[in-house]
Amino acid sequence: MRNLRNSVCFVVFFFLCWSLHFQLTNCENVTYDGKALIINGQRKILFSGSIHYPRSVPDMWESLIEKAKMGGLDVVDTYVFWNLHEPSPGIYDFEGRNDLVKFIKLVEKAGLYVHLRIGPYICGEWNFGGFPAWLKFVPGISFRTDNEPFKLAMAKFTKKIVQMMKDERLFQSQGGPIILSQIENEYETEDKVFGEAGFAYMNWAAKMAVQMDTGVPWVMCKQDDAPDPMINTCNGFYCDYFSPNKPYKPNFWTEAWTAWFNNFGGPNHKRPVEDLAFGVARFIQKGGSLVNYYMYHGGTNFGRTAGGPFITTSYDYDAPIDEYGLIRQPKFGHLKRLHDAVKLCEKALLTGEPHDYTLATYQKAKVFSSSSGDCAAFLSNYHSNNTARVTFNGRHYTLPPWSISILPDCKSVIYNTAQVQVQTNQLSFLPTKVESFSWETYNENISSIEEDSSMSYDGLLEQLTITKDNSDYLWYTTSVNVDPNESYLRGGKFPTLTATSKGHGMHVFINGKLAGSSFGTHDNSKFTFTGRINLQAGVNKVSLLSIAGGLPNNGPHYEEREMGVLGPVAIHGLDKGKMDLSRQKWSYKVGLKGENMNLGSPSSVQAVDWAKDSLKQENAQPLTWYKAYFDAPEGDEPLALDMGSMQKGQVWINGQNVGRYWTITANGNCTDCSYSGTYRPRKCQFGCGQPTQQWYHVPRSWLMPTKNLIVVFEEVGGNPSRISLVKRSVTSICTEASQYRPVIKNVHMHQNNGELNEQNVLKINLHCAAGQFISAIKFASFGTPSGACGSHKQGTCHSPKSDYVLQKLCVGRQRCLATIPTSIFGEDPCPNLRKKLSAEVVCQPVAT
Repeated sequence: MRNLRNSVCFVVFFFLCWSLHFQLTNCENVTYDGKALIINGQRKILFSGSIHYPRSVPDMWESLIEKAKMGGLDVVDTYVFWNLHEPSPGIYDFEGRNDLVKFIKLVEKAGLYVHLRIGPYICGEWNFGGFPAWLKFVPGISFRTDNEPFKLAMAKFTKKIVQMMKDERLFQSQGGPIILSQIENEYETEDKVFGEAGFAYMNWAAKMAVQMDTGVPWVMCKQDDAPDPMINTCNGFYCDYFSPNKPYKPNFWTEAWTAWFNNFGGPNHKRPVEDLAFGVARFIQKGGSLVNYYMYHGGTNFGRTAGGPFITTSYDYDAPIDEYGLIRQPKFGHLKRLHDAVKLCEKALLTGEPHDYTLATYQKAKVFSSSSGDCAAFLSNYHSNNTARVTFNGRHYTLPPWSISILPDCKSVIYNTAQVQVQTNQLSFLPTKVESFSWETYNENISSIEEDSSMSYDGLLEQLTITKDNSDYLWYTTSVNVDPNESYLRGGKFPTLTATSKGHGMHVFINGKLAGSSFGTHDNSKFTFTGRINLQAGVNKVSLLSIAGGLPNNGPHYEEREMGVLGPVAIHGLDKGKMDLSRQKWSYKVGLKGENMNLGSPSSVQAVDWAKDSLKQENAQPLTWYKAYFDAPEGDEPLALDMGSMQKGQVWINGQNVGRYWTITANGNCTDCSYSGTYRPRKCQFGCGQPTQQWYHVPRSWLMPTKNLIVVFEEVGGNPSRISLVKRSVTSICTEASQYRPVIKNVHMHQNNGELNEQNVLKINLHCAAGQFISAIKFASFGTPSGACGSHKQGTCHSPKSDYVLQKLCVGRQRCLATIPTSIFGEDPCPNLRKKLSAEVVCQPVAT
């Protein structure tokens, strides 16, 4: 018995030791060297994507993370949103969309790492840059500088987040997924403005973070003088120019911008995936070992979370996964192929020595070779217009303009950044079977504004000081006495009101009637309202409704920027000349009556008497609330509200604030978009002449099967009868295959009178979603077709057999993967011309 007991003890001891050894070897601190991040003793090249947990809903998180993994990502990157988590001092919220721990654990479940960008300043086009509004009112505070009240608050919140992560054992040093953390964010430009105080603050922030002993490295993006052991990193459209500030630090790109954010009144932005892939490949060949796409899924600025001012509710960012959680092709697939190609080069990149070779004026080769025989090459063509044919290692290669070819064995091209060999999908908004909304209305009582006001002061006050950001709206009301003998009362021109505001918008009411509106812009929030006003003899009420469009989110001392109607306010055209109203007594009222009664909530919606509305557009009243009920549509497609018939306001679904809407027309330069040449936000704009944003995301998880409440607050007028619930769907998929692809050619075997033979085959790859099949060919042309997915056109050269070939190959299949000899199209429709095949097909659900 004693021997048996000893044997059992030995086995238990052995397994305890083995378990301890396993934990120790799998919970090592993450380190780095001049090549890469080192995780569990291994250097890694990492691809990452920004997915911000509050810009989607918990029901979407798992799907988004799985799609990120499917796209070849290793890491999910997110900011931490201070103003969401601590809305009042010491009062914390980590529920629902704010459940950071749940989000990180879902990333861990998927087998991915996390980069936790605590900040806690984040910028991110987010309200107040992520800082809670109450922080502005801490006595003696100055943001992001060597200021004790600010440092105390920042350190307290940072420690709160770090301790939460430790308690849940989420750092890699504890066996969790977090391999990197960030302190501060893009501080270097502020650093220069603050001078010595900025330098001291930056060093304090670094020391404070390191002392938290997380066991993972910390980064500071766009901070060239980040002190050791901080890793300074790059953000931008391109980062191949960047090098870390010490040779023993790795080269990280924390924000590879997939496009640009949108602001109301501006155009929408796209960044061609060919250029994004080109930028990433340039960075990798420069020695980069971590690339984070900002954004990989942009999501939605629900409620009043958008900063700016005037950042749109949509934060789609032309990301590989769109705002609604759908994969955007070809961006998603082309980047996945890039990640796969780079991973095949990983050993050579991390162990080999780089060598540069000039192939021609605009063409270069970067070769990584190691003593163990690993070799990888990057062949670059930096010319923005011309295709190049180059010789490398005795072989000929075709390089499209503005592109890089990747050769994992220094011989075979498996990827070129400009050659997109994945399908494109056409994402559209389609009608649902939801019946038209039957609206009821409630109008704000403008005549009672002054009586409802809670305060009066001589002169004009700054808006945020009064509202504390509890509402976008602040009423300024005063009285104007008009002499009955004024000459304009006897048929002259009405007087003119001028009112200058530091932002962001204003509606002017005279005696309860809307006299006009004015707005600033994202780039310049200051503006002046100028308009004629109908003043009557006697006492008149002048009410100015000042509107915030999101608090500022960047720049030095942005907490000191003033907003609201700060004057001068004056009336011109009276017999006695200008009447200055700026210094007279004004009454103030925060918010709207409907806001104060929480009319967006199902529990409060009956607080007022709603009237049936005839919805005649010509009778639309400003400052009107609308409510209706609807049943959820069938299916699982993402949903949106089409608000194109309205003007400006906010909308709620079952008490959840969808966000600010504004159908202001987009102005920009929406000309043709070429992938080649340096990308900037002025390039590849679209949507000019249309509302900057027309559709607003409604997460399905917000809906009940029946009797869902929709509440709309409209500031100006609009026509709610045309509001509709639509679904976001992939309406068609497209492919394009070129006869001339950047394939490897051996110079000794494939010469013909000094010219290179091109492969006369086309490779197509079309695949519908699971449970669907290709039901029809919408467009097919082998020749010189033009246009993009959804707008293809035949060119002057076209094979009449194009449609027939695709019908035979693809219709009835879930996936159409084929290598097509060009001879299948019959007689060459245009000899000596470069030809391609463009095709668009329709996917349809399989009948059950």
